[in-house]
Amino acid sequence: MTELRYLDFDYSEDTEGHGTFDAMASTAPETTHEVLAEIEQVLAWANATFPDARGALDDGATWDFDLQQTRADPRFDTVTFSLGGTADFCAALREQFALD
Repeated sequence: MTELRYLDFDYSEDTEGHGTFDAMASTAPETTHEVLAEIEQVLAWANATFPDARGALDDGATWDFDLQQTRADPRFDTVTFSLGGTADFCAALREQFALD
């Protein structure tokens, strides 16, 4: 099990059984790299655990993600990260990162 320091996910599910974990972090620019490193850790796990399975869920893929980074104010970076997948992917993600 891996603990996450910056990413605090909210979970939602669609009618087809696909789940989505959404997280947003606002940090000082000098610590944004720590948030991005955590995201990279999650994506590395997803790629290793479900290799060659990333893509559009509607097209039958197992998982996909969206990542956005903005700086609307020079004092803060905002990173939004959405990670979605099948029921099996979501269950494995919950177990690996102790997500509720």
